[in-house]
Amino acid sequence: MHNESTTARPRVLLTNAIHPDLMPELSASCEVILAPDARPDTLTQLITDIDGLIVRSQLPPDLFDHAPRLKAVVRHGVGLDMIPVPAATAHGIAVANLPGSNTTAVVEYCVAAMLHLRRRLARIDSQLRRDGWAVARPIADQGLELAGSRLGIVGVGAVGSRLAAVAAGLGMQVYGLTRRPETLPGGVTAADKKTLFAESDVVVLSCPLNDQTRGLVDAATLASMKPSAVLINAARGPVVDAQALVAALRAGTLAGAALDVHDKQPLTGEETVFDCPNLLLTPHVAAITATSMHAMSRGAVDTLLALLRGQRPSNVVNPEVFRS
Repeated sequence: MHNESTTARPRVLLTNAIHPDLMPELSASCEVILAPDARPDTLTQLITDIDGLIVRSQLPPDLFDHAPRLKAVVRHGVGLDMIPVPAATAHGIAVANLPGSNTTAVVEYCVAAMLHLRRRLARIDSQLRRDGWAVARPIADQGLELAGSRLGIVGVGAVGSRLAAVAAGLGMQVYGLTRRPETLPGGVTAADKKTLFAESDVVVLSCPLNDQTRGLVDAATLASMKPSAVLINAARGPVVDAQALVAALRAGTLAGAALDVHDKQPLTGEETVFDCPNLLLTPHVAAITATSMHAMSRGAVDTLLALLRGQRPSNVVNPEVFRS
């Protein structure tokens, strides 16, 4: 890790704004620069004289080649796929994330999506407004309760474990697919991929994106699901073959889906998902609430300031930089 010291206040770059309550504290200790946008060329230009970086957008893979002063990078959240961690390590730059900072927000999003899809509330609302009581009321006859149904969770980490507990409280049976079945919490039954997708009424994806999960939910997997089942992706877009999902929803071989994450972000409005039935689309907001934003910004500021003071927080993901 770099050990240069300077009498000037450290310069900190934000790829995106943090919670306004935390800005005065960060600004009191650092010179803060908010990037006007998160385009690769913008970030590359700004990073040249920066000491600390708080990340809420995808970083270009070669960014750290242009950052001779950079000492610390903090992910304003949990997922590290936005940060080229090996490159940071090679440059002696500490990288930290904030485990647990948005768990509740993501879990609540998943529950909301389950209820949205299973009870058809949005459709009932729009039909009532457009066509009246008599037309809207029979839609409820098609609604399905969560109690007594089976939830399959792919990736039973912090989010998956908390979701499993909530689902059990709602009377659901829970299957879990994870690389380490021995770590599954009580009440969660280990299942292989084939069993989980074939037997679950609701499947929630809360796994990281890696070589094993990229394209995990393909056309064959979707075809194995119950026609009454629903799929919720709160992981990363490439975990699901979006075109195969659209085809399944259009064909009626899958009852519904919710996508909070997408292959390419932001969506432009031209993608086929916009012309697809029974599909809830959200713009990568599962982890975002006023509550979680404050918690993530609090954690990001605390961690970054600690790193810039030469401390070694326990949430650094590449602690080997301290031994260099």
